[in-house]
Amino acid sequence: MAFFRNICLVEAPQTFVTPFPRFITDCIGVCYLAAAVEDIAESLVIPENYYNDQLPVSFEHLMKSRKIDLVAISSMTGGFNNAVRLAEIAKRQGAYVVMGGFHPTALPEEVLKLDCVDLVAIGEGESTFRELVQRGPSREVKGLAWQEGGGIVYTGDRDLIEDVDSIRYPLRALRPERFGEKGDDYTIDTIYTSRGCPWSCSFCANDKMHKHWRGRSAENVVEEIAMLHNPKKKKLLKIWDANFLTNIKRAERICDLMIERGFTNFRIMTETRAKDIVRAERILEKLRAVGLNKVGLGIESPNPQTLELMNKKNSLSDVSRAIELLDHHGIGAEGYFIIGHQSESEKDTMAYPEFAKSLGLKQSLFMSMTPYPGTRIFEEYRSEGNITSTDWDLYNNFSPVIRTSSMDTHDLVRMMAYCNVAFCNYRSLLKRDSEGAALLVFLKDLFQLVFLFKVNKTLRGQEVSTIIFEAFTRYLDTHPRIEYAPKVPATPLKQPLAFSLEHPSGERIDFVIRQQGNLRVMTMRKVARGNGPAPGPVVSLEKVVDAAFSIPMDILMRLLYRNELMRNNPGRLTRRQAFALVADKEVRQAAARFLKLYRGCFRGRKAA
Repeated sequence: MAFFRNICLVEAPQTFVTPFPRFITDCIGVCYLAAAVEDIAESLVIPENYYNDQLPVSFEHLMKSRKIDLVAISSMTGGFNNAVRLAEIAKRQGAYVVMGGFHPTALPEEVLKLDCVDLVAIGEGESTFRELVQRGPSREVKGLAWQEGGGIVYTGDRDLIEDVDSIRYPLRALRPERFGEKGDDYTIDTIYTSRGCPWSCSFCANDKMHKHWRGRSAENVVEEIAMLHNPKKKKLLKIWDANFLTNIKRAERICDLMIERGFTNFRIMTETRAKDIVRAERILEKLRAVGLNKVGLGIESPNPQTLELMNKKNSLSDVSRAIELLDHHGIGAEGYFIIGHQSESEKDTMAYPEFAKSLGLKQSLFMSMTPYPGTRIFEEYRSEGNITSTDWDLYNNFSPVIRTSSMDTHDLVRMMAYCNVAFCNYRSLLKRDSEGAALLVFLKDLFQLVFLFKVNKTLRGQEVSTIIFEAFTRYLDTHPRIEYAPKVPATPLKQPLAFSLEHPSGERIDFVIRQQGNLRVMTMRKVARGNGPAPGPVVSLEKVVDAAFSIPMDILMRLLYRNELMRNNPGRLTRRQAFALVADKEVRQAAARFLKLYRGCFRGRKAA
């Protein structure tokens, strides 16, 4: 008979989620834990309302309404403050609380200072958790830590699970409903085909948790994929390994089995090293055949010296070749860049977006160096006094918490804005044939940029307006040439298309798109307050920011998530799915705000 019988599992949500639905959590970690004890526990539950801000309310109701003797909370650093709130609720109801995951593994002593935490599980959790449920807190169970007699008891390191095929498939059916979808049928889902990483980049905590690379067999992976495949509903499947292509033969075997069994109704994205893409050249066609649509490449920096300091064994020639190969096979490449390296200046950082464009990248993410506990970077920045905040809510890659030799946190925020503005090639905007269509694209991209800064709780709306306007101004000062030459000749513009972006101070930037032969060229001009009328519709940056800040992030994620469903399944929505889109009052209200803002841009050529 198990020591703990009735168990609640919860992954602490990030306090601030980034506006990219592909990064939404699928709670796979706690589903692995649930599977590990499914046969010995009397009851298992994950609270409802996980994907909105009502989780604490539903969790407290759950704790009061049913018998639960153990609450297991998994936490990344950016969700740790939420983990504490959940632990406090559980403790008030008399439950025993164990915390695990990346953050407690990195800082067990700090976590155990909390009165609401009884025990910390360190490292990979499945075997440790199973023994804990069976035997209770015991010195015989490796991988645990707790307070006792004024000190901390460590039960010793738990050996890694070398045979990763022995790990039970995650119990997805236990997950709560997400945006109208059952737990075992999410539109976006995650699979891990391996654990660990053969590399030890200084900014990554994977080595702290999972250590060396261990791959599941292709047969084991494809059996799990069979559980996720739905021939009538294309899903976004995230193969979220640290490096999926570490073993090329294994990856090819996975592809062969998926093709053989017809498991090809996916849009797949993964992350890997550029060199692994080059090594995998011969199987890229097979990867595309099973649905590989996008690959995230950790490029990090254009500077070889910076890469060496990060222990990032990345050749820039491999990066160029990898992007070329992916493009040739119709697979999108997304570059990941980190700004805020100790030795780099603003001038160095301004080279990032141009470098990204020179590689042929159409998508890039520019993130701030974030010293996550458990990484070498954390120890380096902390020892030098260059960590400016340990408010874990800010540890989300887009809220700077460090200073460098020449930049403070505010400078890093400004440079993140600049990189995003300067990287955009504005091709989608230049392809439009009408003023209204061009404005719609501009507003959409502007909203996404504002939402990116909304995850930084230290920023207020007016400050965000100024940061974004200054980024456009700085980009304008580089005298950019923004042009688009369609592969198939388009209908020439009969007259220029124009619109303006207005700062609350009254200054504005005029954007004008003109036809020059087969090219469409956009020029930008900064105009002082009161210096002549705007040439077209005027976008009030202040009102865009106010509108974006008024939309709760869970509503935004709900909208983006459902857009992912429609994108992957054009014309194939069921009646239930279509009704859910129309019936969602909060989504309709958010769309109405955007539409009102868009229409307001045209009123009398004045700011909306």
